[in-house]
Order: sequence, then structure tokens, then C-alpha cells
Amino acid sequence: MTGSELNPKVDFFFNKASQWKEEYGKLRTILLGCQLTEELKWGVPCYTFQGGNIALIHGFKEYCAIMFVKGSLLPDPQGILIQQTKNVQAGRQIRFNTVQEIADREATIKDYIYNAIEVETAGLEVDYKKDTEYEIPEEFQTKLDENLDLQAAFEALTPGRKRQYITYFTDPKQSKTRTARVEKYTPHILNGKGLSD
Repeated sequence: MTGSELNPKVDFFFNKASQWKEEYGKLRTILLGCQLTEELKWGVPCYTFQGGNIALIHGFKEYCAIMFVKGSLLPDPQGILIQQTKNVQAGRQIRFNTVQEIADREATIKDYIYNAIEVETAGLEVDYKKDTEYEIPEEFQTKLDENLDLQAAFEALTPGRKRQYITYFTDPKQSKTRTARVEKYTPHILNGKGLSD
């Protein structure tokens, strides 16, 4: 695929959408108008420039968004880039609720897209946190302190598996949900398994 062409492999995403259909269509037009190549990655439309990932289109119940893959490196003069959760290191979203909102901000969206292309072509990379820099949620730390076998099993996991667990345990806002997740996955950790093993 070359830039600005619709990719038939991505059509299914737009065709199956029951919510945000018009908004997705408008975002697609804007992204393709910036000479990006449309691909399907992670089950969503991904827009690339010379093979580098620039942005994704995705939607949630309350909003749809364009997500810049290296958004943390972008200048944000409008203050519109949103970090989806505190554990998302690189990606940043611009969120929308209506087609009109997208149309009104089209020039701004394009500015952010062109900045993202510049970041990619300059070869800039996100400085990701090391695994030791992640904050272990209190509910999990308490469990680790109480159970030395669990502590040893957790330390024996690969860095990626440890990071997945910490992220998964940290995500819920309520302590009881975090505690329930820790309880549910304690046997997995003791057996040396990752979150999705």
C-alpha cells in the first residue's frame, strides 16, 4: 500500500463499527490526507510512514480517539494529548465525541500528525522505564511481604511477565478489585506462569 490509499484489509473495522462510524470515517480521511499508509495492526487501523507506526484509530464507550504511537515525544501546545492510563509510557490520545468536534479541530489534528511523522523520521525513541521503576501496588506488595515463596517466584519471572502483572494489578481504581486480581493470579505466579500463560 502507498500513502493515502484505502486498504481493503482495514475496511472490516470500519464496516463492523456500530458506534463512532462517522467519527472513524472522518479520522480515516484526515490520516490518509497526510500521506500515511493504512495498515491493520493489533486489530485496528494503523497509519504508518515509511514503515514506522504513526497513529492508530480506536474507540471506547465514552469516546473515540486517534492514538499517537510515540505521543509522549510530541509537542502539545494545545494541551490535548491524553495519557490513557498512568502505565502507558509512549502512546497519547486525542479524544473525540462527535464528527463536528473532529471537523473543527482538523487543522490541529494535522499539525499533530505531521509532528508525529517528524518524530518518526528523526529516529527519536521513547525512553521506557526499567522494570525496577514500576511501582508495585500496595495490595500486591503486602502479599509479597507475607509470602516468601510468592516473592521468590515473582522475582524469578522474566521482566516482561513481571511488568504485565504489575500493570494488571495496578489498573483498577478500587482496592478490592486490585486485591481480587492479586488473589486470583497468585497460583499462576507460584507456578512460574505469566499473566496470559
